[in-house]
Amino acid sequence: MSSKKLYVGNLNYRTSDETLKQAFSAYGDVVSANVLQGRGFGFVEMASEEAADEARGRLNGTDLEGRKIIVNEARPKSERPREPRSGGDRDSGRY
Repeated sequence: MSSKKLYVGNLNYRTSDETLKQAFSAYGDVVSANVLQGRGFGFVEMASEEAADEARGRLNGTDLEGRKIIVNEARPKSERPREPRSGGDRDSGRY
């Protein structure tokens, strides 16, 4: 049995690791739950792929602390598309 990591987006900025863990533990053993504070997203690692798939299917689009959360399978950094950074041209020669 292998674990599976899920991405959880559109989180309330007040959501804690413990709140996230409690929400997902109804669907199986949670290995870890980490909210990136001030970013509105986090990651949950479930002990089994079956538990992760069940949690994703049941929790995606549901309300958690006043926000409809998005739950998807987490992708490794190398598989994510690169997005251009906002904030202007860094090589414009302006200080």
